[in-house]
Amino acid sequence: MERSVTAFVYHDGGRYCVRCSPIDVFTQGNTLEEAVENACEAVALHLKGASARAGLPKNPALLVFMEATPRPGRAAPR
Repeated sequence: MERSVTAFVYHDGGRYCVRCSPIDVFTQGNTLEEAVENACEAVALHLKGASARAGLPKNPALLVFMEATPRPGRAAPR
């Protein structure tokens, strides 16, 4: 049984987009914070029905991963 939903976050040039797996949820937001909040809400709504929750616990964890592009010449934060 899966114990979590994985959320992949990427910036499409204008907005932050979130695609979830193993469930079919997609959302977006103007900021990273808004996109993650929208993903939490969308996942909760998707899992409201028992049939949509197949293989997941009632309240699974949401693991968030973000795509980042390194920029040459910029120092990493310390």
